[in-house]
Amino acid sequence: MSSSCSGNCSSCGESCSDRKAESLLAEPNAHSHVKKVIAVVSGKGGVGKSTVTAMLAAAMSKMGHQVAVLDADITGPSIPKAFGLKCQITGTEDGMLPAETKGGIKVMSINLLLSQETDPVLWRGPVLAGAVKQFWSDVCWGDVDYMFVDMPPGTGDVALTVFQSLPIDGILLVTSPQDLVSMIVEKAVKMAQMMNVPIYGFVENYSYFQCPDCGKRYEIFGKSKLDEIALSRCLPVLARLPIDPETARHFDAGEMEQVNLEPVAAAATLLSRA
Repeated sequence: MSSSCSGNCSSCGESCSDRKAESLLAEPNAHSHVKKVIAVVSGKGGVGKSTVTAMLAAAMSKMGHQVAVLDADITGPSIPKAFGLKCQITGTEDGMLPAETKGGIKVMSINLLLSQETDPVLWRGPVLAGAVKQFWSDVCWGDVDYMFVDMPPGTGDVALTVFQSLPIDGILLVTSPQDLVSMIVEKAVKMAQMMNVPIYGFVENYSYFQCPDCGKRYEIFGKSKLDEIALSRCLPVLARLPIDPETARHFDAGEMEQVNLEPVAAAATLLSRA
């Protein structure tokens, strides 16, 4: 460091040993006080990531925590549907106000800004990523104990923006038992490690179907290989969720706060202690 150094690395072009890495974190809204941010990630679509997000949010809310969901899946938003939200987001001079479920879960999603929920979002990657940053910076979240970020599938622009711009405390990886998913999970794990984002563990969805008549379990999607992956990465399997028609019915009806939350209870308890 030279004697003339001002300590402001952002305005300096020198490459000295004392140079500080520039933070890419976006500023939160002045009226937001979020204690923990947890991203729910899947390497591919169709594994029930939004279902897991909604169940965990509902479980944490029932435990007495102030909970919010930031729907970062801009082109395929599912969270408003899960909680039966159709209201239009309103704003003040301080920023946008999130919608609230009957149980008090705060939600922000692109579908709450569209005139019709079926309108497609035809945006390129940088614009999608910018919208997610605005959901963090321009929304008055208030006091939140746990914010779940429902991520889009894959490792593209939005995922990079979330990992770099939001203060992510850790991620949950949602997967299913299929062989293809095992390979995709490895990609998601490696991305998280490259971005230095802690991984809480795995949640396996569609793990089995339990016959309501005889109680026998059937592995519809084949034998899971998640234990092998988890062991190789020294990560825990936090939950294995069954194929449950009642869960699907509650999701379609916008009643995810009424769903059976027992399958995610242990995961929610672990997150509350993390």
